[in-house]
Amino acid sequence: MARVVVLLSGGLDSYTAAAVAKREGFDLSALSVNYGQRHARELEAARAVAASLAVDEHIEIDLDLSRFGGSALTGDLEVPKGRAFDRLGSRSSGSSGEQDIPVTYVPARNTIFLALALGWAEVLGADRIVIGVNALDYSGYPDCRPEFIRAFEALAALATRAGVEGQRIRIFTPLIDLTKAEIIKLGMSLELDYALTHSCYDPGPDGRPCRQCDSCVLRAHGFEAAGLRDPLLV
Repeated sequence: MARVVVLLSGGLDSYTAAAVAKREGFDLSALSVNYGQRHARELEAARAVAASLAVDEHIEIDLDLSRFGGSALTGDLEVPKGRAFDRLGSRSSGSSGEQDIPVTYVPARNTIFLALALGWAEVLGADRIVIGVNALDYSGYPDCRPEFIRAFEALAALATRAGVEGQRIRIFTPLIDLTKAEIIKLGMSLELDYALTHSCYDPGPDGRPCRQCDSCVLRAHGFEAAGLRDPLLV
């Protein structure tokens, strides 16, 4: 079977994207990055998700982006709380200039993560990288858009031996056109245990979600729209 490298954050999107790849018959190698994020609880969730999916190998890389700062997730900036759903960048079909990019955006994060995954994919002979980006219900990050994914695929074709030799590495984004509710329904159809996941940007000392940050609000909206109860809040 063909192998893929999955970027696994421990959130419900990356969990669902990985499960879709597994359903389609791919062998999974998972990559998680400890990038100096304040919500390191997600790494514990990534390990649980990797175990649930029975991935063949799970690598964690330490890459401290907090040295750069520039984000509420890697520095001392305050994580926004209580923003209305219609201000989170969801359902926007225009350019990134038409919406506010929140301080939880980590500069070039998906570019960096995809570059790491690309290097490993080339070593493994994998022909795809799986990432759970979504362009509908998200927080307005520029590196979650389809045009970014297409541009990175073009870069991968030029920057790798595999690409030069005609073995292009594709970026698999099975969730990119789904709403959060549709993603959750898809995961439930795959019998995923979302109690294993973590989404909150600013969890409490016990790891419980704050329920007020953008990620918590989007997650709550998704479960509500899907007519389901979030198992983390039971």
